[in-house]
Amino acid sequence: MNYIKKIIFILSSSILIITLLYCFSANGVNFNGSGVNLNKRINFKKSNTLISSKLGLSNQICSGINIHFVTGHEKDLDMIAAAGFNFIRMDLVWQSTELVKGNYSWEAYDELISNLEKRGLRAIFILDYSNTLYEPLLIYKDTISGKEKRGMIPPKHMESINGFANWAAAAAQHFKNKNIIWEIWNEPNIISFWLPQPNVVNYSDLAYATSKAIKNVEPNAIVIAPGLAGTTSPFLETFLATGIMGYIDAVSVHPYRDSSPETVDAEYSKIRDLINRNSVSKKNIAIISGEWGYSTYDKGISLNYQAAYIVRMQIHNLISGIPLSIWYDWKNDGTNFAEREHNFGIVMSDLNLKPAYTAIKTMNQQLKGFSVVSRIDSMNNKDYILLFRNRQGKCKIVAWTSESAHSVVIDNKISKKDALTAINGMGGILKLKMENKKLVLDLNELPQYINIPVRVLKE
Repeated sequence: MNYIKKIIFILSSSILIITLLYCFSANGVNFNGSGVNLNKRINFKKSNTLISSKLGLSNQICSGINIHFVTGHEKDLDMIAAAGFNFIRMDLVWQSTELVKGNYSWEAYDELISNLEKRGLRAIFILDYSNTLYEPLLIYKDTISGKEKRGMIPPKHMESINGFANWAAAAAQHFKNKNIIWEIWNEPNIISFWLPQPNVVNYSDLAYATSKAIKNVEPNAIVIAPGLAGTTSPFLETFLATGIMGYIDAVSVHPYRDSSPETVDAEYSKIRDLINRNSVSKKNIAIISGEWGYSTYDKGISLNYQAAYIVRMQIHNLISGIPLSIWYDWKNDGTNFAEREHNFGIVMSDLNLKPAYTAIKTMNQQLKGFSVVSRIDSMNNKDYILLFRNRQGKCKIVAWTSESAHSVVIDNKISKKDALTAINGMGGILKLKMENKKLVLDLNELPQYINIPVRVLKE
């Protein structure tokens, strides 16, 4: 009997030890003494495109946000600038700026540009939509609600295509030297924005005429297209095969998804394959993330995860070679918590802050002037530990995980004299943990920022 008890005790102890080892391993504590070495790097896609040099922020965060206003709203713009954004993205509406054929009215947009310049912000103007001077209204049934709606048919006849192109060229001429990025249309591959049915041939004709007209009056203008809903589709394949690549500087897509931002990699690779396959010159065409957000409505993500995703979208896009990333949306479009479209903002409709505002402001403050150097090999592809450096040689680690929270040990030798400092994802002081003169990082969904002395990287 005692013999049997002894066996049971040994088996129970073994199971307990195995369980403890598993738990420690899951939390990043490695018993063989090997952890994450900051000098083990993983190559990633750096942005060395023409548009990167025009933005002046090669391999640095360049963030933007969609807005839905033109005049006034100066408090909104103050808050956008204070959060550290570089760009706003807004419709330049054909219908409201050409009321008589050939006569253009830019006063409202002059005010917007003036207000942006005062705050160091730049504009992406979406050239959209149609104009009843050139194309008729269409009564159609909405595919979601089933209700009858009225909308404008996009330019598809030669007169209306030329009218749109002339209007776009006039805008480029009027706003010359204002460093505006011109985007041709918004989501032409879905029925909501191209009635009565998306037509890639019609859109390609419009994009070709418009981009050519803009480049004729402003050869250095940045022109992007098509503002695709989603990332890859037969629509994009056909569009890029038309020869348009000689007239645009970037391919703009809207990578919305329910999953985390890090799941976009394969889609960007497919787009790059399409770009390379259809390139008509040595011009290096970029990919722009022109619109991407997550709604915090009652069936969407939590406020805290929206805060994590707005930052991770920006940083992950950066290491994916995307030189400019635009978040949708600036503020909630309504107050109905059950309505998806009302809850994409990073502030409420009354401008009260959501956590996402604080998170993106923290990121922009922490990474201003810092270029991404490399991704650290953490032996777990769900962990993101990135090294940034500025022109003064200061180094910073940005770290998070796309899986459940856990710890990792940094193997590099660190002493008390190194006086490491860290900021959490919401801008607060982060108390760092040390074990056996090694740094322990508690990774979670929200990126954190650790100042690392250069000496540590040389160990």
